[in-house]
Amino acid sequence: MNLICIFGVFVADLCFFGKKIPERGETILGNNHLVGPGGKGSNQAIAAARLEGKVNFITKVGKDNHADMAFSLYKEAGVNVESISQDNNLSTGVAGIMIDEDGNNAINVFAGAAAHLQNKDIDTNLEVIKKSKIFLTQMETPDSTTMYALKKAKDNNCLTILNPAPARKINQNNFELLDFFTPNETEAEFYLNKKIETNEDIKSAAKEFLNRGVKNIIITLGEKGIYFANKDEEYFVDALKLKDEVVDTTGAGDAFNGAFAVALANELKYKDALIFANKVAGISTTRLGAAGSMPTLKEVDNY
Repeated sequence: MNLICIFGVFVADLCFFGKKIPERGETILGNNHLVGPGGKGSNQAIAAARLEGKVNFITKVGKDNHADMAFSLYKEAGVNVESISQDNNLSTGVAGIMIDEDGNNAINVFAGAAAHLQNKDIDTNLEVIKKSKIFLTQMETPDSTTMYALKKAKDNNCLTILNPAPARKINQNNFELLDFFTPNETEAEFYLNKKIETNEDIKSAAKEFLNRGVKNIIITLGEKGIYFANKDEEYFVDALKLKDEVVDTTGAGDAFNGAFAVALANELKYKDALIFANKVAGISTTRLGAAGSMPTLKEVDNY
């Protein structure tokens, strides 16, 4: 299999479960609390590794208990940790996650040590990027470093995937670095500054992203599935019909992106890759947590 390089953040997820997500100024009584591994880049690396992808993860953590949790998990999942740096003077990141009874969530992320990633950290790991077929990243790392990493990946013939979460400004010329852009509906609305409600809205949004220079646009639509478009084709892919109830959607987007990277590394056709990634994301919603919800390849095959 071709190598996958993922650049992103590890944080410890502090998950609070309750009947609803509190509104501004509101206090509610919850019904459960979990502490586990998270961070979009980390989740995507674990998702890909559990699907038997060959994954190198570039990030920065502190030297603390949260970092120990990360390394333990990567060892178990099979993520290559040689590109992870540790800083004695910085703390590992954390995220506060509120989850309601329907599995919906709201998240506040403090990236910690990973917020200090710089271009030199990419240069240090340039050989890893050069050897990779797929380069996947998100928007939790510093913007300038993220775009620098995408440019280096593109210069070295990687297929680039940007999952724009959390949604932050992208300069027009940087859209041209993206082979695949994978916003959800809310993120797509942020970049286009308009509501996306109907199927026609989704199709129109996809065309706008293609006009900005994105090669392939994938808008994830939650329980409605996904929409894909490039200059040659466009189509919807329905969400997986689940055998179990949805309990937590926290890691679904990360499951999708990690699985999609593996499918591309395995040289699946785009539609087959999307169907596979959709299935992995669906399965992840039937389990609690983010990293812990990622299924193995055997579990996906047997579902």
